[in-house]
Amino acid sequence: MANILLKVKNLKVAYGGIQAVKGVDFEVREGELVSLIGSNGAGKTTTMKAITGTLPINDGDIEYMGKSIRGQGPWDLVKQGLAMVPEGRGVFTRMTILENLQMGAYTSDDKAQILVDIDKVFTIFPRLKERKDQLAGTMSGGEQQMLAMGRALMSHPKVLLLDEPSMGLSPIMVDKIFEVVRDVYAQGVTILLVEQNASRALAIADRGYVMDSGLITMTGDAKTMLSDPKVRAAYLGE
Repeated sequence: MANILLKVKNLKVAYGGIQAVKGVDFEVREGELVSLIGSNGAGKTTTMKAITGTLPINDGDIEYMGKSIRGQGPWDLVKQGLAMVPEGRGVFTRMTILENLQMGAYTSDDKAQILVDIDKVFTIFPRLKERKDQLAGTMSGGEQQMLAMGRALMSHPKVLLLDEPSMGLSPIMVDKIFEVVRDVYAQGVTILLVEQNASRALAIADRGYVMDSGLITMTGDAKTMLSDPKVRAAYLGE
């Protein structure tokens, strides 16, 4: 059985006086694509922010490659191979596409490798290459999502965390983003995907977790969950 790369243990997170995450346990093994689904406000994004050190943890622990990373900041985690594409994308709007990608490689001093990596991103996202000198803030939401994913890939992540990558995008762009997620996964990157579009997320995942009101309420094989009447009724509108 593959090694556990990411393990969340009894995670509790509160902010603004609200207990958003109430004791969550889950794991992601090497080579897996795991989807964390749930309705808006379930605590999914809070969980992701806690994993990556952008929100403090009240209780519990997060282990990455067998060691606790509680209290470590996002910059340290990226150097260790844990990268996140945040909800809302978070691109540097006043920088060009090329400059954004270069920022994604801040952990590397190898200029030749950085150029190779930029070419790889441009192969995945030809539209970014066409517009490499354009300011990121002038791009569409879908293009910014591509850029955010490309920037994360520049750090050579072992585990890629994707928080609501399809949010607010056109159907055509949603298709493109999920296609890229599949391609990145096929290249050997382990992925934790948080997504409100439950049917699309489960369709490409190995395993799934359902989060509701700050708790994990269901887990299992993704394809089995996709056909589960309870999941379909609650999250697929059936």
